[in-house]
Amino acid sequence: MSFYTSLSGVKGAQTDLSIISNNLANAGSTGFKKSRAQFSDLFAGSPTQTTKMRAGQGTRLNAVVQQFTQGTLEATDKTLDLAVAGEGFFVTRGDPPRQAVTYTRNGAFQVNNNRQVVDTIGSTLQLLPVDANGTVTSATLASATDFVLPSGAPNDPTVPLVNVSIGIDGLVTATYADGSDQMLGKVAMASFTAQEGLRPIGDSHWQSTGESGLPAIDAPTNGPLGTIRSGALERANVDVTEELVALISAQRNFQANAKAIETASNMTQAIVAIR
Repeated sequence: MSFYTSLSGVKGAQTDLSIISNNLANAGSTGFKKSRAQFSDLFAGSPTQTTKMRAGQGTRLNAVVQQFTQGTLEATDKTLDLAVAGEGFFVTRGDPPRQAVTYTRNGAFQVNNNRQVVDTIGSTLQLLPVDANGTVTSATLASATDFVLPSGAPNDPTVPLVNVSIGIDGLVTATYADGSDQMLGKVAMASFTAQEGLRPIGDSHWQSTGESGLPAIDAPTNGPLGTIRSGALERANVDVTEELVALISAQRNFQANAKAIETASNMTQAIVAIR
């Protein structure tokens, strides 16, 4: 039995090492959120057995928990580089026919050949409609529209676009060569009751699940969503020093369990050798 107990410890240490290694590997990934392993003990006994005479039977992985703490904001001076100071996620929508909705903290947006503002996986950033005062008129996924840069002024398409600005409240304003302005909408943001329940799909993107709950859609500065910083990106929330200490601890755990297996093997060999 001691073999299997120590084996579970070795497997647990390997899992811990894998998670820490993934955190370290993504220390430079924009919008990345680190994870940590949660383990629980294994114990089994029949109703007629006293627990005072039973030992545990090892450990098992209980969960890999994501840590959605705030990362450091790094200035880039690019208008379409956006960072969130708060708990909100950018809402993006994929291409037809699926039009999959994903949520991200990676605000490295750029313009494609269709003048859509897209993220690193090609999904389009969503905007909420606003009235003439810049107030959101409908805060739902159904009402959100693709962020598309206009090629010319609404009243005169021959007047070119010269500037786009994004405020801390997410209001996107287009300025044209004749000095006129146009409010395109506010950046759609999402928050979740249980962020740890989000399903990661890579590239600092997540999808909602039954565990995370449905997204609450609104504009920045509302509730826990936080504010938007244009011209900045959020770095990974990975503390390299902290991860290296955890790496050493996981290595020691691996070595200790491997030593226990070796000791159990030596004891078994000694018993077999008795004549």
